[in-house]
Amino acid sequence: MPPPTEKSAVSDGGVSNSDLVLYVVNNGVALITLNNPLRNNAWSAELGDRFFDRLDQAALDPDVRSIVVTGAGKSFCPGADMKGLDSNAHEGNGIEATGLRRYLTHPLTIPKPIIGAINGACAGFGFVLASMFDIRFAARDAKFTTSFARRGVAAEWAITLLLPQLIGLQRALDLLLSGRVFTADDALTYGYLLEVVERTDVVDVALNYAGELATFSSPTAMAAIRRQVYDDLGNNLKTARESSMAYMRLISQYPDFAEGVDHYVEGRPPRFPPLAPDFKTAEY
Repeated sequence: MPPPTEKSAVSDGGVSNSDLVLYVVNNGVALITLNNPLRNNAWSAELGDRFFDRLDQAALDPDVRSIVVTGAGKSFCPGADMKGLDSNAHEGNGIEATGLRRYLTHPLTIPKPIIGAINGACAGFGFVLASMFDIRFAARDAKFTTSFARRGVAAEWAITLLLPQLIGLQRALDLLLSGRVFTADDALTYGYLLEVVERTDVVDVALNYAGELATFSSPTAMAAIRRQVYDDLGNNLKTARESSMAYMRLISQYPDFAEGVDHYVEGRPPRFPPLAPDFKTAEY
């Protein structure tokens, strides 16, 4: 897949399309930042395309072993840009007419762990996007809502599968049906978040976590485990068992297992190779 192309157009928030999503790599971790703070990082076709381009860039970059996603300013993503939705709602086009070139489940196809640093408001499209991350940290003053029922739309992009898995059926139905706002502390109690920290610390905490993954965990093993977990959402126990055995045979073909044993026996930090380029990504 070619790298993302730069565009000179300017978004409604005054940010050039090429700067709508920032991308920085350091010590094996790619930091991806939604960067339209004048519109609170509201989801638009332009921002979505740019974000997915950056995810694909991280997936192909051999220097990247884990990914952190956050938002610029005081908001993570408050949902779809309502300016773009207004005409669609009145013309009967529905929520899918937001111009996405890829499904919002696209993060699940990325073969590297994605860590959310949720720095502020997280609603609608933004809530679904955060639900596609593997691990979520949030600022203590962040607020969350599914919002769909209050906007008159159905639940989107497989959130009805993922959210009950994350927080249980009854709580998921509560949040989906009511569309009520809940706090980061609530989200932590529900099991949606791994940790709640101060706003000034949320990105650093997520980067530190992602850095540990990049340093100590095999990229190929992490890709396999992520694929196993998401595939097994739709599997029964027998199928999951057989799938795990197949993955064990697959991983044995790569040098990661030998290095995992060697570094432990030798008492040194691991030297795992980058993600194997022939490791197949998922399709969701």
